[in-house]
Amino acid sequence: MNRKTTFIIALIVSVFMSTACSHAGSIWAKRDKNMKAPYADDVARQVGDVLTIKISEDSKLDNKAKRDMKKETDKSTDFDGQLGIDHILPSIPGFTMSAESNNELKSKADYKDERKFVDSMTVVVIDILPNSNLVVTGTRSRDIGGDKQTIEISGIVRPSDIAFDNTVKSEQVADFRIVTELGGISAPYTKPGWLGRIFDVIWPF
Repeated sequence: MNRKTTFIIALIVSVFMSTACSHAGSIWAKRDKNMKAPYADDVARQVGDVLTIKISEDSKLDNKAKRDMKKETDKSTDFDGQLGIDHILPSIPGFTMSAESNNELKSKADYKDERKFVDSMTVVVIDILPNSNLVVTGTRSRDIGGDKQTIEISGIVRPSDIAFDNTVKSEQVADFRIVTELGGISAPYTKPGWLGRIFDVIWPF
């Protein structure tokens, strides 16, 4: 066996061994099918995904009503006692009658209401409509020092309105519904007492 043949055999063996080693262990880890794609975002798209709603509700109501009605009536009657048939029916004593009436109504109402609610809350996608809109709902309960607050949110979110950070503004949520319930120590101070409510019923003026 000459030197050239030995070189060829050694080259073939080295190529075979390098191929076997490359199959035995690779520097690239095998991708798990449950892993998220490298370029995928965290925007909610499927049932069970979460979405953060930025609540910024500012409502102002200024309702004024004024009514001024007045009615005056003046009526008088004067009868001289003559019946219109001379020498047949005797005349009767004449009389004069007058009547006046006055009816006046004035009313004024002024109602103002201004409320502002700012918060953020994470909800869960519970359904997907045929047009790909997401039905979301969520509940948050807080109990701080005996003050209890429960917030319930529901609505329909359009996927194109969801920002890159997986948030959406409350003004962009269709059929947006928010219910806030207060309880605990501060609850009695946010509504009138039972005696005040009775007086409001029997004496509403």
